[in-house]
Amino acid sequence: MTTSAVPVSARTRSPLHRGIQVAAALLWLAGIGAGIAGMRTTGIALRVAGLGLCTATALRRSSLLFWTLLAMPIGIELGIDAPQVAMQTRFLGDLFLRLVRMIVAPLLFATITTGIAGHGQLRSIGRVAVKALIYFEVVTTLGLIIGAIAIEIAGAGWGVSLAAGSGAAPPVTAAQQGWQQIVLNIFPENIAQAVAQNQVLQVAVFSVLFATALAMLPERKRAPLLPVLQALADVMFQLTRIIMLLAPVAAGAALAYTVAGTGLGTLLPLVKLGVTYYVALTAFTLLVQLPTLLIFRIPVRGFIAAVSEPASIGFATTTSEAALPLAMERMEQFGVPRWIVSFVIPTGYSFNMTGSSVYLSMAAIFCAQAAGIHLSIGRLIAMLAILMLASKGVAGVPRAVLVVLLATASAVQLPTAPILLILGIDTLMDMGRTLMNVVGNCMAAAILARSENALVEAQQIAS
Repeated sequence: MTTSAVPVSARTRSPLHRGIQVAAALLWLAGIGAGIAGMRTTGIALRVAGLGLCTATALRRSSLLFWTLLAMPIGIELGIDAPQVAMQTRFLGDLFLRLVRMIVAPLLFATITTGIAGHGQLRSIGRVAVKALIYFEVVTTLGLIIGAIAIEIAGAGWGVSLAAGSGAAPPVTAAQQGWQQIVLNIFPENIAQAVAQNQVLQVAVFSVLFATALAMLPERKRAPLLPVLQALADVMFQLTRIIMLLAPVAAGAALAYTVAGTGLGTLLPLVKLGVTYYVALTAFTLLVQLPTLLIFRIPVRGFIAAVSEPASIGFATTTSEAALPLAMERMEQFGVPRWIVSFVIPTGYSFNMTGSSVYLSMAAIFCAQAAGIHLSIGRLIAMLAILMLASKGVAGVPRAVLVVLLATASAVQLPTAPILLILGIDTLMDMGRTLMNVVGNCMAAAILARSENALVEAQQIAS
């Protein structure tokens, strides 16, 4: 009764709310115009009035997505107009990330074990694992190709002036490893260490092995443990909902700190690269993701509703990890069985970084262009192959894409100075990169569920 009453109320208030939000947007735009015209005080007043008016309309709404999207321009405004205050807000984002990291390992363990051992999906897990790896490789390779084509067309790196003597490559060892070491790193040496270091893939592998062993026990021996694990999963999902209430605050604080620290003017020389990246992401969505959803008969509107909140959290915090618990919950509500969600999404965090794949090829070629190097077809293919393999090897490292870029630059004799230049705009690009990673992993779960004929009719996600 409650859920059916909300849309009716929302429809009743809709015209008034739309009018207020349009007025708020006009005030915001007028404030921007006043700021450009040199009327700083007037511009601040108009922008703050617009944001305040929009906030007033949000007080009656409980949508996490709405509050997160509202917090983002508030954070940007704070970073521009009160940078000293904004620089003190970083701890709010760090607190949110700590709370999320706190729940990731027990959430994965509980959901994977109950999903496999509770439903006897041993044979299906092996089949889904093969399908998932094939799907991940195809999609990320397409991402690398689209990123390479986009930057070649845009030529954003040509004409960039580099400081003399800045081409030396710093030592990088994290991504310089053979395939044997990459395989070894998938399996935890110490589960406590894997949990402490937040190695998501290693925790997932341990959980799959534990669940497999539990499922092989006789019913009378595993029966006492399953209700405990199910209760743990329910508790962790409830804790996730509580922690996600802080998401809007964390999103606004993260943007406020970033804008205050780097400013907007320092990003202008790299605007072309940033615009090219988002155009490439749009092309990837239209040419790869949307057709794939249609081919596998995934309800597009329902899928967008399911991923909007975790994607917005990833976009605002630039951390896929922050969106992981909510993404798993939303895809389970969408109709994907828990055993598929709990296996595919964590695995995708290492093997299905679609947004990162577009970014990696684009950034690597940008470095070559900035150095005045024309890459031959053979050298370009070799570089893309290195990117594809190296990205899997360091997926658990913070800022893994930068480690991969440095390693690739060293392997194909490219200067590293442009990589340091990209750092000026990396946070803005990281927003789209993280959003696409979150959407790509949710999409993989839905598609693999459809391939197993296990996708039930999607439930409505409350907005």
